[in-house]
Amino acid sequence: MSGAEELLRSRGLRVTRPRLAVLDVLAGGGHLEVDEITRRVRERLDSVSTQAVYDVLGALSRAGLSRRIEPAGSPARYEARVGDNHHHVVCRGCGEIADIDCAVGSAPCLEPNAAHGFEVDEAEVTFWGLCPGCRARRSADV
Repeated sequence: MSGAEELLRSRGLRVTRPRLAVLDVLAGGGHLEVDEITRRVRERLDSVSTQAVYDVLGALSRAGLSRRIEPAGSPARYEARVGDNHHHVVCRGCGEIADIDCAVGSAPCLEPNAAHGFEVDEAEVTFWGLCPGCRARRSADV
């Protein structure tokens, strides 16, 4: 039994070829849109519908095996890095996304001054700016 199969079973999920393929794609890293995940899954499987990929991503996210992020103005993206309180930086020029570890200590942003009765288990912070490539292009245009 593979590690991915064990991981799925440990979260109470059935082991299916689409789930294994999506886990494999996400394990490659990055912050991928559904279209890109679907394209890469289709390279591994004979056929899979876009809806099936959405269904798998939903199940994996609910089980804590993938993370969905939605930067403003961008379609949802998925990543395999879960279980920590990392954040993201997004380039305003090209949309590139990179991970940023929690800025101070273990997870200070998980202690809001007013949680309104919620049990907070995650905070999402998005930093915005320009990546090195976009900064270089901007400098070249000036």
